[in-house]
Amino acid sequence: MRILHLILLSGIWLISCNSESVKTPETKPETKQTTPAPEQGPKITVNVSPEYLQGHIVPSKDKDITEIAPTYANKKGMYMRVEAYEAFQMMHAKAKKEGVNLKIVSALRIFNHQKQIWEAKWTGTRKVDKQNLAKTIPDPAKRALKILEYSSMPGTSRHHWGTDIDINNLNNSYFESGKGLKEYNWLVENAAQFGYCQVYSPKGKNRNSGYEEEKWHWSYLPTSKQFTHLYKTTFTNKTIGGFKGAEAAASINIIENYVLGINPDCL
Repeated sequence: MRILHLILLSGIWLISCNSESVKTPETKPETKQTTPAPEQGPKITVNVSPEYLQGHIVPSKDKDITEIAPTYANKKGMYMRVEAYEAFQMMHAKAKKEGVNLKIVSALRIFNHQKQIWEAKWTGTRKVDKQNLAKTIPDPAKRALKILEYSSMPGTSRHHWGTDIDINNLNNSYFESGKGLKEYNWLVENAAQFGYCQVYSPKGKNRNSGYEEEKWHWSYLPTSKQFTHLYKTTFTNKTIGGFKGAEAAASINIIENYVLGINPDCL
């Protein structure tokens, strides 16, 4: 009996040990909370120099830039980036099939070209709204703001990049009726398929600074979005210079209000 009692006690102990091992909860791996990384802007796949972004280039000698064929332009001697040009050619073909003819009337402009436009208006040799601004608006900031209604400061124009083009006409009124309205409506409905966006949309709640509306100005976003980000992170208002009236850049915050004052859909 004593031997049987010991055997039974040993069996109870073994069962007890096995039961405890089964009931032991599994240890869960420790989890760590991570803070999302801040937005870094578009991925940069097309990197260019600061000089390029400000239009200090020779288009005919740049491998990424090509001359626009007469088929797609209203005059010879205009240039744009290769990838933007190829996209425009495809857009042009689709438009033509649908009864719309798209012609580039202005494309890449180097710094010195933009400087000539700006300084002619600044000095009064080219009138703005029939005014000699050098006489009617002596204050530098106010004079610059008047010119900036439609003309960029040298070094700040998107036309320096080769990604932006003006199509068919340079007047909003042209696109408000008849043939021009048909062309504009087609662009609004189709341009995004080819990477193009109207950067200077109507000013209002979603765009309260920058240039006035330009129905003719379209930008090739796959490249220009990268250039916009590079410009923002490379320059300050104090690095804008090399032309008459450059002293007004800081007082009117030219980068924030004009370079970045574009249609939110194009950022």
